[in-house]
Amino acid sequence: QVQLAESGGGLVQSGGSLRLSCAASGSIFNIRAMGWYRQAPGKQRELVALITNDGSTNFADSVKGRFTISRDNAKTTVYLQMNSLRPEDTAVYYCNVLRDLGLETWGKGTLVTVSS
Repeated sequence: QVQLAESGGGLVQSGGSLRLSCAASGSIFNIRAMGWYRQAPGKQRELVALITNDGSTNFADSVKGRFTISRDNAKTTVYLQMNSLRPEDTAVYYCNVLRDLGLETWGKGTLVTVSS
């Protein structure tokens, strides 16, 4: 089992920045990728950013150039730096860890609210 501890959400004005963190613990020896998804009210959950075990990254088109994803040297904590935030970035952000055999673990989510 993998446990995820998310932090960093909150309220920010349009154009501001926030940094989300997600620390994984437990059975973390076979992580293949870590990432962030988000779900806005009335919308489906969508991928925001992903970083694989070899360091490859993938971003949603809507956040390219504004968000960056990184992780610590131990590859157990993933960060999402969000700059130039827009009201449409308002959502609950969920950390996701993908392990071998397609096993996924989701965090409980952290709310990001961007005011106009």
